Amino acid sequence: MGDLRKGMQLHSYATKAGMCSDIIVEGSLLNFYVKCSDIKTAHKFFIATKTNNVVLWNVMLVAYGQMGELVESFRIYSKMQIEGLQPNQHTYPSILRTCTSVGALDLGEQVHTQVIKTGFQPNVYVCSVLIDMYAKHRTLETALKIFRRLSEDDIVSWTAMISGYAQHDMFSEALKLFGEMQERGIRSDNIGLASAISACAGIQALNQGRQIHSQSIVNGYSLDFSVGNALVCLYARCGCTLEAHMAFEKMNARDNVTWNGLISGFAQSGKSEEALKLFPQMIRVGEEANMFTYGSTVSAAANSTNLKLGQQVHARTIKTGFDSETEVCNVLITLYAKCGRLDSARRVFIEIPHKNEVSWNAMITGYSQHGYGKQAIQLFEDMKIFQMMPNHITYVGVLSACSHVGLVEEGLSYFKTMSEHHGLVPRNEHYACVVDVLGRAGQVSRAREFVESMPFEPDAMVWRTLLSACTVHKNREIGEIAAKNLLELEPKDSATYVLMSNMYAVTGKWEYRDRVRQLMRDRGVKKEPGQSWIEVKNSVHAFFVGDKLHPLANQIYDYLNDLNERVATIGYVQDYSSLWNDLELEQKDPTAHIHSEKLAVAFGLMSLSEMIIPLHVMKNLRVCSDCHNWLKFVSKIVDRTVIVRDSYRFHHFENGSCSCKDYW
Repeated sequence: MGDLRKGMQLHSYATKAGMCSDIIVEGSLLNFYVKCSDIKTAHKFFIATKTNNVVLWNVMLVAYGQMGELVESFRIYSKMQIEGLQPNQHTYPSILRTCTSVGALDLGEQVHTQVIKTGFQPNVYVCSVLIDMYAKHRTLETALKIFRRLSEDDIVSWTAMISGYAQHDMFSEALKLFGEMQERGIRSDNIGLASAISACAGIQALNQGRQIHSQSIVNGYSLDFSVGNALVCLYARCGCTLEAHMAFEKMNARDNVTWNGLISGFAQSGKSEEALKLFPQMIRVGEEANMFTYGSTVSAAANSTNLKLGQQVHARTIKTGFDSETEVCNVLITLYAKCGRLDSARRVFIEIPHKNEVSWNAMITGYSQHGYGKQAIQLFEDMKIFQMMPNHITYVGVLSACSHVGLVEEGLSYFKTMSEHHGLVPRNEHYACVVDVLGRAGQVSRAREFVESMPFEPDAMVWRTLLSACTVHKNREIGEIAAKNLLELEPKDSATYVLMSNMYAVTGKWEYRDRVRQLMRDRGVKKEPGQSWIEVKNSVHAFFVGDKLHPLANQIYDYLNDLNERVATIGYVQDYSSLWNDLELEQKDPTAHIHSEKLAVAFGLMSLSEMIIPLHVMKNLRVCSDCHNWLKFVSKIVDRTVIVRDSYRFHHFENGSCSCKDYW
C-alpha cells in the first residue's frame, strides 16, 4: 500500500511491545521503509539493529541499488564481510544488479570473482543476474559461457540471454536461441517474447514475427505492454501500416516508447509520410516527446525532403531544450543537407556542443553530396586532428567527395589508408566509390582492372557504377562486361536496361539498343519514369517527362518556350540526338522529350517570379547532359540560383555554371 504514516504507527507499537529485536519483525520493518522509499529512516533503523542478520544487509543493498548509489552499496557490501557476515544467494544478485544499472562492469567482474571463490557459481539465481549483467554490457561471450554451464533450464537466464542479443543488434543470434528454447519445451515469458519480436523487427523477419505474435496470444500475453510495444515496432519497420496501427490501437496503455516505435519504424521502412503524421498526433494527446522522438521525426522529414515540417520540429527542439542533444543535431544536419540547405546544416554542425563521429560523417556526406569535395576532405582532416576515429561511413563520404571533384590519386590514396592507418576493411560500397572515382575521370580500363582485383565478388552496385561510367565515356566493350554481370545479379532491375540502352544509343548501335528494349519488355521489366518535384507556396508539384496533366500545363509550356528562346540567344543548343535516331526524332511529338526537371523549373520561375529565393527541385533519376547544360543557361538568363537534387548528388546552378564543374 505504501502508507508510510500507518507503517510508522505499527513500528511505534512494535517498539513499545518489545518486538523490534525479533529477526522477522526487524526484516519486515526495514523492508517497509525501503519499499516506501524512505531510505534515510531505513538507514537509521538498520544502524540501530543489534543482530547480525544477513537479510537486513541484503535489504539495504537493494535500497541503495534502487537509488543507483553504487558507492554506498559497495560500502555496505564491504562492511558486512568485514563484520564476518558471508554473502548469500540474495546478496550477490543485489550488488550485481546495482553494477548493471550504473554501468560498473569492472566492479561487477570483481563480484563475479568472489561468487566463484565462495562457491555460488552453480547457483541458478546468481547466474541469471550475472548473465543479465554481461549481456547488457555487450560482453555476450562471457554471458553465453555462464549460460551454457547452467545445470538446469531457467527461464530468467534464457530471457536475459535472448534480450542481450536483441538489445545489441545481434538479431539472428537472439532468434536462434529463442528457437532453441522452444525446442526444449521451455515456455517463454513476456520479456522473452518481446525480445524475440524485437529481433524480428531488427532484421525485418515479418513471417517469423507473425508466428511469435500468434504464440504470445496463445501464451496469454496479447495485451502485455512490452509485447505490444515490440509488435508496433515490428509491423512499422516492416512497412505494414495497417497491422502497425492495429497493434498500436489494441494497447490499453501507451507511452513515448510506443509512439517512438511507430514513428521510427515507419521512418526506417520508407513510410516517411506516415511517420510525419504521427508526430503532431503524439503531441496532441499530451505524450512527451524525447530525444528519440525528435531524432526519428527529423529523420523521416529528411528522407521525404519535407523541409517545412523538419524546420517546425527543429523549432520545437529549441523550445524544449533538445537542440543541444548530439543525436538530434546529427539528423538535423542530414535534414538540411538533403533539402539543399547546406548553410543551415553547417550552422547546426558548428553549434553542436559535443560532436561525435556521426556528426562529422553527416557534415562530410553533406559536403560530398553538394559537390563541395575539397571542403569534405578538409573536414575529414579536421576530424582526425580532433582525434575522432573515422569509420566505414566516413570513408564513403570522403571517397564520394573525391569522385565528385575528380581527385583520382587522392581518392586512391584515401582508399589505401583506410585499411593501413585505421584498420578498416573496405566493403563493396568503398570499392564502388573507387570505381566511380576512376570512371568519372574517364579511366574506364583502370576501373575494370580495379574491379577484377577485388578480394571478393563485386556486388550489383560495383558493376552498375562501372556500366554508368562506360555509358558516359562510350566504352561499349567494358560496358557489355559490366552489363552481363549486372543482369545475372539483378535481372529485374530496370536501371540496368536503361543504362545498357543509353550506352548503345550514345555509341550509335541502334539495333542493339532496340534489342535491349525488347528484352526488357519480354522480361516484364518496367522502367522507372523520370519525375521531378518542386514546392511552391507550401504545395508540392510533381512532373513527369512530357507531362501535360498539371492544371497550368498550357501556361507552363508557353513559359518554357519563352525561356528556351531566351537561352538560345546566349548560346544554348538542345542536344537529344544521342538517345534517338533521325527517324525517331522526326516521328516524336516535340513535347515528348521535355524532361521533368525543365517543366518543374519553368513552373517554379513562373510561380515565384516575385521572389529572389533559390529554386529547389528534386529528381528521382540522374540529370541528363542536355538538362544540365540548359539549367546553367537558365540560371544566367534569369539571374536566379537553381538547386537540383538528382539521384547522384546536388547541383547548384548559378550565373551560368554548376557547383559540380560539369563533373557528375
